[in-house]
Amino acid sequence: MLISLWFAVTSHAAPPPASPDDPLLASTLGHVSADRLQARIERLAAFGTRHTASSATHPTRGIGAARRWIEAELRACAAGTPLQVQARTHLEPAGRRLAGPTEIVNIVATLPGRLGSPRVLVMLGHYDSRNGDVMDAEGDAPGANDDASGTAAVMEAACLAAHAAKTRPLNATIVFAAVAGEEQGLLGAAQLARELDTHFTVEGVITNDIVGSPHGAQGEHAPHTLRLFADGLDPLLRLMLRGAAAEPSPRLKAQQELAAAGGSEDLPTAQFGRHLKQAIETHVPGFQVQLIQRRDRTLRGGDHLPFLERGLAAVRFSEPFENYAHQHQNVRVESGQQMGDLPRFVDPAYVARITQANLAGLLSLAWAPAPPNDVRVDARELSNDTRLMWIGVDGASGYRVLWRRSEAAHWEHALDVGPGARSALLQGVSRDDWVFAVQALDNQGRASLAIYAPPRGS
Repeated sequence: MLISLWFAVTSHAAPPPASPDDPLLASTLGHVSADRLQARIERLAAFGTRHTASSATHPTRGIGAARRWIEAELRACAAGTPLQVQARTHLEPAGRRLAGPTEIVNIVATLPGRLGSPRVLVMLGHYDSRNGDVMDAEGDAPGANDDASGTAAVMEAACLAAHAAKTRPLNATIVFAAVAGEEQGLLGAAQLARELDTHFTVEGVITNDIVGSPHGAQGEHAPHTLRLFADGLDPLLRLMLRGAAAEPSPRLKAQQELAAAGGSEDLPTAQFGRHLKQAIETHVPGFQVQLIQRRDRTLRGGDHLPFLERGLAAVRFSEPFENYAHQHQNVRVESGQQMGDLPRFVDPAYVARITQANLAGLLSLAWAPAPPNDVRVDARELSNDTRLMWIGVDGASGYRVLWRRSEAAHWEHALDVGPGARSALLQGVSRDDWVFAVQALDNQGRASLAIYAPPRGS
């Protein structure tokens, strides 16, 4: 049954509320350990090199030793929890950054959601490393920040989320993955994207890449700042520029249509970015998220891109400054300056806050209901009011209607309606002047991702 809710916006609308307090989430974040993170970063760097083409069999050096250690660590912390750990292997042929066929092994720890839920959230870090020569598989490449920091964050988050899920089961599966082949062309992430996109509904992906230090090369220091790169429009534009030779997938084509209907800043990646910013700034006190409307740093990339290019919501977390003396460098002293990506340049307290940020964003969504379906603005008749319509979802205890001026970066107004509502009329709010979305709510006020409402005339 469709229920139209009539109300005066001036008397009922309010700013969107903050994420609700959650003692279990707060306890989980409180158990993040900077000491454990530091120990794991140092251990990963101690493998000497983790280059994708380095030794797969040496007991203490190379990528094989590193991945066996990562898998063993995750299996140890998974004991007695729902966490499932796998090493997933595929063979990559020789290519521009691989001299010969190479095994790519992703270490994947899966925390299942409730039975039957297809929803998946993903947290990534890449455990391979490189020095100044991307083809050098033998020389030292400690990779403490790029990306032992992200890998350690994934491991810590997986272990803590697994224990939280014992107390409160998840409504969505979370996949924690340490992937290989990033420096050789995002190879492990591309394979994982193919696997997950085939079998699940991927709701959001975070890659953690270079998240180890709040210090800049010129003395900058921002220990409570995170850069969050989130833009779903760029792949659509590039596909459109390629022309008919690259026909977009149905998902990307649908997003092109949303963008053309005024939703270019409200594609799934943008909504995921907004959610993460709100959840992190609510649950990690004092942490500020710089939400940057770009898919990544200028002319650079990371492991979220294979997901993003499939039309999936995918973002990148990075530290506020990048010190290039410690990135993609051979370890050496040059003109009195220590070069190379060494553990001493990583701040474990900062990595701990990054880990908390991931957990806050992912667990708050995994405990929330699925988003509503077929959200739309009813444009069948000319009117200065706006009617929103949607299809409800199981487990929702209500819905939240959101709207903002088109030039506003974040939602400005909200109104919560009951579980039976499938439409709402906003009197005096013109669909020409505002942007709209709808979220599903659970009985604790946890909200799903917001779903943009395009106009529909039929």
